[in-house]
Amino acid sequence: MRHLNLFAVKGVAHLVHPDEFHELTPMSSAMDFFTDFKKHLPLTIEGSSPAENVEHLMRKAHVKLKLVVDHANEFIGTISLEDLDEQHFMALVAQGHSRTDIQVADLMRPKADIMALSLSDLEEATISDVIRALQLKGQQHCLVVDHTGTQIRGLISASDVARRLRIPIQIERVPTFVDIFSSIRRPAA
Repeated sequence: MRHLNLFAVKGVAHLVHPDEFHELTPMSSAMDFFTDFKKHLPLTIEGSSPAENVEHLMRKAHVKLKLVVDHANEFIGTISLEDLDEQHFMALVAQGHSRTDIQVADLMRPKADIMALSLSDLEEATISDVIRALQLKGQQHCLVVDHTGTQIRGLISASDVARRLRIPIQIERVPTFVDIFSSIRRPAA
């Protein structure tokens, strides 16, 4: 057995991060920016969770998107900070819901409305290709589905890409029904 010496770390302050060791560019493989759920646990929340405090918890954890799961831990949608906007709460309250009874599932984007990339397409793409696809669809996040098309394999986040490349990425959000309804339904003066 080898003898190991321990020493005090009082003079060491810098925490190393993986992105410090890769020189990444928009032409880098999209796989370099992919949060692979084979290596990282997905950030999930149950659809039955009360939605009232979720925004605060997500902001505190610096999380902009969570995958929503059912009681069997199966994917049913996504919830983002945008989905938790006060306007969305008020629209449900106006329909007669009690604010404290509103669940994550009431505000989430259901999986039927979510677009994804296939892992096989991602393996052939550059990050520039992915950014362009996200911009065309007005999406900040994109799920990645495995080769069989039966499992969510991971996620790509435009804000993570921008941070790692140290460049701004503009993605214009596609207006939702709530946005359109709110803009045409202005209070009379």
